[in-house]
Amino acid sequence: MKLCAWYLYGEKHRGYALNPVANFHLQNGSVLWRLNWMGDTSPRGIAASCGMMVNYRYFLEDTASNSAAYLGTKHITASEQVLSLVSQFQQNSKL
Repeated sequence: MKLCAWYLYGEKHRGYALNPVANFHLQNGSVLWRLNWMGDTSPRGIAASCGMMVNYRYFLEDTASNSAAYLGTKHITASEQVLSLVSQFQQNSKL
């Protein structure tokens, strides 16, 4: 879960999210909201993401500012759950 949070939040290509689905939602102003362990247990889900699933949440009043922040300063808006997992990853990582 920590590694997945880091992948979605911290791994970048030219400053933007490396994952194309994350990049799409973040460009449109969503919040990286929640990671779900075994959220997709289909064979494809297991093969593609070890069964993990991510939720992006759109707060309509914040989508314009979230999108502008992401496109302008490459800031990813994320929930406390995701930020906590990122922090735990950073504390334990040797990267």
